[in-house]
Amino acid sequence: MRLLRYLIVSGSAAAMAGAVTLSGVTATTVAAPARAGHAPSARFLAEARTALVHYLHHNHPQAMLVPTGRAHAVKGVTAARAFNWSGYADATSTKQTFTKVSGAWTTPSVTCNAEDQITSNWVGFDGFGVKNFTNATVEQLGTISWCFQGTPTYFTWYEMFPNGTVEVGTTLKPGDKISASVTRTGTSYALKLTDSTTSGNNISVTKTCALATCKAASAEWVSERPSFSIGIVPQAHYNAFKLTSGAQTSSGKSGTIGTGPGVNAITMIDATQTYNLNTVSALTGGNSFSTTWKNSY
Repeated sequence: MRLLRYLIVSGSAAAMAGAVTLSGVTATTVAAPARAGHAPSARFLAEARTALVHYLHHNHPQAMLVPTGRAHAVKGVTAARAFNWSGYADATSTKQTFTKVSGAWTTPSVTCNAEDQITSNWVGFDGFGVKNFTNATVEQLGTISWCFQGTPTYFTWYEMFPNGTVEVGTTLKPGDKISASVTRTGTSYALKLTDSTTSGNNISVTKTCALATCKAASAEWVSERPSFSIGIVPQAHYNAFKLTSGAQTSSGKSGTIGTGPGVNAITMIDATQTYNLNTVSALTGGNSFSTTWKNSY
């Protein structure tokens, strides 16, 4: 219940105020509490961030893919749509194909309003939901830019099945230069993130996962609005996300995005499947692309 103090899922604020009439009977709902007119205290913000990470830990699913429909095709790759992702994914139906994924980006700033919103940028394995693989494992790490009660906050994180999201660095700032990678050697996964601008945000951990559990069948470079069991958080209005130095190693061969098997360009769409929340550019040099914010939900 504590989480409800901190997170507002898309549309919930409107649903909490006013009245509805069913068969002549009026049921009045309780109005949402007014937000404070000042920034939350550091302690309150830390508590909120802890609650967010705890919830991500237990409720962070893979890509929520939908039929291709009217997705804008990017030349040379397969167009895909998702409710919670935009970016690129190389994917195959063969287990243990990928041994490394990496990329670099500049932490995007976010423009905040009264609504709680999030954008997360990361690289990793196994989130694309490869057909015929029913496991929900992810091995990934990156940055989060979060609007909480009108105040932007930023941190680095990693997620390694089965332990979920772990918050690491809370001194992250917009404009910080990030490089990140996940490297698999057999059942061992080395997750590394370097913030070359601000100290205290680096990640360097090694975890293990059985071959039968973590399939290593997809590699991803993603901008995400996190999705939970109760819905998807609105996407924060970010200034820019450009991934550079995108690379992967598959079947023993090193290459850029798309030189592995089954490259997909993923467009984030709204719940009605009518309009885009993000658009994704074509690849530049095989290793760079950008996503552009269009809407929050």
